[in-house]
Amino acid sequence: MEKLYVSADGLAKMKAELTAMNERRMVVAGQIEHARSLGDLKENAEYHSAKEMQSMLHARIRDIEDKITRAVVVDAQDVDTSKAYVGSTVRVLNLKTNKEITYSLVSPVEADLASGKLSTQSPVGKAIMGCGLGEVAVAKVPAGDLKLRILEITY
Repeated sequence: MEKLYVSADGLAKMKAELTAMNERRMVVAGQIEHARSLGDLKENAEYHSAKEMQSMLHARIRDIEDKITRAVVVDAQDVDTSKAYVGSTVRVLNLKTNKEITYSLVSPVEADLASGKLSTQSPVGKAIMGCGLGEVAVAKVPAGDLKLRILEITY
């Protein structure tokens, strides 16, 4: 079973989502019972829709439960803080555009590029992982090689 490294905040969000999904599952079960009471199930669109929703919910619940089971909370005390790893915030300089960007390196389940949370499984995240101050990370992206100089690493 592959470990999934997450922040404490990321694990809390997954647990909250699981709780919400389990509550939603009870609502959907009620919808199925109501639809059954309407009669013929072969031509009952409400019933089929609710059953499909139930199936998707169960799949999502299993997925979240799996991720929570494999989750390992990363603590800054357990890593070399002079290098960029999961849980670090990294300020980089794009050497082509000469612009600075700040990323928080997170597990794929926590990734949200709009809020600066970069997956460690993305090409840029993989390139930055393990780099220290002053090093140049080279990410293979569709537009070619992206060179980023590490300016700052914080935990």
